[in-house]
Amino acid sequence: MDRELSDQVIQQRRHRNILWGVVILGAMIAGLYFFRSALTTTLTTSKFRTAIAEAGNIENTITATGEILPEFEQVITSPIQAAIKEVLLPVGTRVQPNQPILALDKEFALFKKEKLNDQLSLKQNSKVQLKLQLDKNLYDLKINNEIKGLRINGLKADLEDAKRLVTIGGGTAEAMEKVKLNLAIAQLEKKQLENDLAYKQQSVTSDLRELELQTNIQEKAIKEFSRKLEKAEVVASRPGVLTWVNENVGTTVSEGEALARVADLASYRVEGAISDLYSERISIGQPAIIRINDQDLRGQISNIKPTIADGVIQFVVQLQSPNHDLLRPNLKVEIFLVTKAKRNIIRIANGPNFKGRKQQFIYVLKDGVATRRTVNIGLSNFDYVEILDNLAEGEEVIITDMKDYEHLAEVAINEE
Repeated sequence: MDRELSDQVIQQRRHRNILWGVVILGAMIAGLYFFRSALTTTLTTSKFRTAIAEAGNIENTITATGEILPEFEQVITSPIQAAIKEVLLPVGTRVQPNQPILALDKEFALFKKEKLNDQLSLKQNSKVQLKLQLDKNLYDLKINNEIKGLRINGLKADLEDAKRLVTIGGGTAEAMEKVKLNLAIAQLEKKQLENDLAYKQQSVTSDLRELELQTNIQEKAIKEFSRKLEKAEVVASRPGVLTWVNENVGTTVSEGEALARVADLASYRVEGAISDLYSERISIGQPAIIRINDQDLRGQISNIKPTIADGVIQFVVQLQSPNHDLLRPNLKVEIFLVTKAKRNIIRIANGPNFKGRKQQFIYVLKDGVATRRTVNIGLSNFDYVEILDNLAEGEEVIITDMKDYEHLAEVAINEE
């Protein structure tokens, strides 16, 4: 039979239950504390960089390499094959039109001109000899033709005599037929000779015409070479600065070989190169940003070369300020070709924490704590990254690579 518990026992059990509750609650609080400690760590300010989110514009770009070149550059070539005799001006000299730059040795060119004149004299002499020979051949053919005509006339008289003899019984029919045959042969031979004479007359005209053309060509070649010889002075045709000159005195240069370059350094252009993988993303008129010493100059693509060499596309950028003080000839620069642009968006300075993913974690710094957030990324370029959501203007973001802390919801920040 059950007995009712005493008040003392009930009181002891109640105290024991309250004690267990306190122990369990303390264990839960301690566990929560240690769990929160596991999700946080401490980072000093010297180990990371931050940037402030701001409202602004952004341009999506692809990177290319480029070189600054004078917008106008004259390449002076050798008009003749000659040896470099003397360099008259050093590189960097400002030149004026018709100012000599190089002196060429014309001895070889003069010898070549004498040779051309001798060849012309030979052709002219050959022309005279050919005309004399052809005239003689024509004269011989005409004489032979006249002789054939006289012989035919004689045979015709013989035939008439043979016919009369046959009529009076003083000759035979066989003798008359023989005279007829000789007459027919003589007439055919005369036709053949007349045909040869006509062909020879045409041939003479053609041969003389051919030789006349050869002589004219030779005369024109001599005139052209004489003109080149007269202009065989390496001079500037426009004002500018001598940017390069062939200083190899004594070296023989061929006709058309570059000897010097004179550039107008008042304005410049940019010649760029980019992988052909981007061939569908570049076009004439496309905006371009030229970066020189952390300063940007703007322009646009004015020309794209049609050929691709070694997987590289070459193009020309026309600058908005072609006479800017930062521009120097042959200066290597970075080119950012704009493929897309947005205005009035939230952007943050680009840094190692942004690796091209469309969605990623960032850490927003506030009151000494960096809190992890998930954001979506829009356009990006070398300078900025567009944040599409979950970030407000004025908030401070860690842009240093934070991959070692992505498992933490918060990171405590210590000032150093």
